[in-house]
Amino acid sequence: MKNQLDTITDKVLLVTGGSRGIGKALVQLLAQCGATVVFTYSSSDSQARDVEQSCQSQGLHVHAFKADIREKAAAESVVESIESLYGPLFGVINNAGITADKSAITLPQEDWENVLATNLNGAFFLTQAALQKMIHHREGKIIMMSSVSGLQASPGQANYSASKAALIGLTRTLSHEMARFNIQVNAIAPGFIDTEMVQSMDETAKKRIKSLVPARRMGTVEEVANCALFLLSSGADYITGHTLVVDGGMSV
Repeated sequence: MKNQLDTITDKVLLVTGGSRGIGKALVQLLAQCGATVVFTYSSSDSQARDVEQSCQSQGLHVHAFKADIREKAAAESVVESIESLYGPLFGVINNAGITADKSAITLPQEDWENVLATNLNGAFFLTQAALQKMIHHREGKIIMMSSVSGLQASPGQANYSASKAALIGLTRTLSHEMARFNIQVNAIAPGFIDTEMVQSMDETAKKRIKSLVPARRMGTVEEVANCALFLLSSGADYITGHTLVVDGGMSV
């Protein structure tokens, strides 16, 4: 663990969608490990302020940026601001994502476009802007937060599954393009994780979900965050283009 902590101490990291769920756990863990963590959010002002203020009250270096990263100019502005205010950007975790579930044959065009814009376009625009800096610095780590829904059938989630599968394809291609610049690009594919959304389900639904997982439980946001910490560490410097599946064996 010491090696991982040393790797990101005093480094500047960016987490998208950091005001809740997995994103919030990422922000907290990485800041506790000594990094300066900037996180983006799109609408939840109060939640973002709570995360920022809670971390800062502990002496942690955490800063919230409100931005619509679906817009290329906004993504570029976030990266420019980070480098200007805090220093060279070392790592990016593309965690921001939304769902709009419905059967494919009845899925509205708006729901298709919104999910792809947030989950895929936002990740690409931000990564593209970050990579231009990382190439200059000759180091960097990119992590795409995909999903097991991008690896296997997920009825009712045509838009979400397409976006998460696309992130895996993007990860593989970028890993080849960026390897010679000492930049590693990997993905994490969580399964059922105990987030606020899952906690709001009724007990019957929770039991059904757990029955699908060989481990017979949901994963925790901290378990996902620890996987990201590993991929950001020097211990993962020779790992690139990989998708780390965190699902309790569900997709085996």
